[in-house]
Amino acid sequence: MFSKDIGIDLGTANVLIHVKGKGIVLNEPSVVAIDKKSNKVLAVGEEARQMVGRTPGNIIAIRPLKDGVIADFDVTEAMLKHFINKLNVKGFLSKPRILICCPTNITSVEQKAIREAAEKSGGKKVYLEEEPKVAAIGAGMDIFQPSGNMVVDIGGGTTDIAVLSMGDIVTSESIKVAGDVFDNDILQYIKKEYKLLIGERTAEAIKMTVGTVFPNGERDESMEIRGRDMVTGLPRTITIHSGEIERALHESVAMIVQSAKNVLEKTPPELSADIIDRGVILTGGGALLHGMDQLLVEELKVPVFVAENPMDCVAIGTGIMLDNIDRATGSSL
Repeated sequence: MFSKDIGIDLGTANVLIHVKGKGIVLNEPSVVAIDKKSNKVLAVGEEARQMVGRTPGNIIAIRPLKDGVIADFDVTEAMLKHFINKLNVKGFLSKPRILICCPTNITSVEQKAIREAAEKSGGKKVYLEEEPKVAAIGAGMDIFQPSGNMVVDIGGGTTDIAVLSMGDIVTSESIKVAGDVFDNDILQYIKKEYKLLIGERTAEAIKMTVGTVFPNGERDESMEIRGRDMVTGLPRTITIHSGEIERALHESVAMIVQSAKNVLEKTPPELSADIIDRGVILTGGGALLHGMDQLLVEELKVPVFVAENPMDCVAIGTGIMLDNIDRATGSSL
């Protein structure tokens, strides 16, 4: 009869939905497959992801979010509608309240687009919250105390870095260097070094299987990859090693480290002292990249911990915030 409150982590790579009282009920890639001729949505989520780079001319697999913001409004709306209908959270008479997350430095136009997409997909009231804040709550930090907490959330489209205190963001930075950029770096490296063309999905598999960002780290693995030779145009197999991936990702990772340093430089000294005690929490899919925590420890000279389920932190955080939504709505945008 009554609708349930839902929290959405609208990510560039994945959409996670948390339903109040049930936990995370949906975790699917943010991909939609569309028939160009009829403009009909053919598949959404995992089913559409299988089609990336493998479709005939009239079918396109679109990722409607780019760098954490909506790049294609209609497709995002169709995707959200599909996921929300699938969950069956609408009540007989009422619509659910939706809490949705966005990167820290997006413009008011981009915020409005996210809010409208959520409203059109069936939300009664839509609350927007900043991603690092929600990720910190989901990682189990008590951000409502007057002490400093620092979170580095490396997602698919953006890396959000923030220092939080008293339930809000003190200093933050958001850069468009994250999982997607890493995939592209690997893709370009293999193209340049081996004259071999590979697809996005292969690049992502390399990142997850043998990727590392810590130079002279202990990870030294290799994997065989297949692609198309740029010279002969024929399929070819090569072997790639962890050290090469470290070199390929070096520049992008350096930008994330620099942003973390910038945030620390702007942090009030009292909060900086707290961060030395409490350390930095890493969340998001990028936290799973081998050596990321070691690299940040070495560069920032503070302890760094990877959250328990880094991929789910934002969605878990939306769930905790939904439980306190009536208390927290003072801060709704």
